[in-house]
Amino acid sequence: MIAAPDAATRCGFAALIGAPNAGKSTLVNRLVGAKISIVSRKVQTTRMQVRGIMIEGEAQIVLVDTPGIFAPRRRLDRAMVSSAWSGAGDADVVAFLVDARKGIDPEVSAILSELPRIAGPKLLVLNKIDTVERPRLLELAAALNREVAFTETFMISALTGDGIDALRHALARLVPPGPWLYPEDQISDAPLRLLAAEITREKIFERLHDELPYQSTVETELWKDLPDGSARIEQTIYVLREGHKKIVIGEGGRTLKAIGTAARAEIADAIEQKVHLFLFVKVREKWQDDPERYREMGLEFPKG
Repeated sequence: MIAAPDAATRCGFAALIGAPNAGKSTLVNRLVGAKISIVSRKVQTTRMQVRGIMIEGEAQIVLVDTPGIFAPRRRLDRAMVSSAWSGAGDADVVAFLVDARKGIDPEVSAILSELPRIAGPKLLVLNKIDTVERPRLLELAAALNREVAFTETFMISALTGDGIDALRHALARLVPPGPWLYPEDQISDAPLRLLAAEITREKIFERLHDELPYQSTVETELWKDLPDGSARIEQTIYVLREGHKKIVIGEGGRTLKAIGTAARAEIADAIEQKVHLFLFVKVREKWQDDPERYREMGLEFPKG
């Protein structure tokens, strides 16, 4: 049940922003305690705002995993960056995640210049601290705080969980008093169809690495619960060119089969239901310029 209005309960939105590959998705998954956001070693894999729901004491925090902020070149890039800043602007608290290994690079500098426009508490979160010596971490934290008046600074490793508890407590303290928005056992507000499509897209990234960097998208076309309690899911993988289609399918269909096997297992685990997954690959040359595809991804279609 959703918590009733109570002066003791707190609830609000916390947006995680940062440059691509800062570790936002890994952190959201760590805070929620379950995988709800796509994780890849490749940059710019998160395309839309993904919300994970975290409980800390009497507080419910809706974590908004935003796309990495970078200098956009394509229409899809502009939509992703716009989505990230929109998520930050609408949040009760913003956590700026910085890869401690990279420090203040041009992408971090660009975000720092825009952050003062965002109202409300802003947290600095230095991630991947297990890869950097402490004196350098302290210097980096001081330099970043000279640029922006952060409410608090945290040093964490989203991968190992080091420092996460302090961040959890701060988020719970900073969201406003109010009733919870979601049932206690809900971990994401993403529709299952979208979650399943994101899982399959992640498996494409894992399998194809650099062969098909950002030229594909996945849509769940059919989701049917069957009498035996299982689910039949049909998904279409859209690519830009015929050559991309051949890459996804692979020789004798082996690549597509491997993607489907991995995706099916993870989707079944996520929804706690047996899954029959059917994947189809179609060429849609200008899907990146199709407003309908953006709506499917939860993005605003940029004009021009």
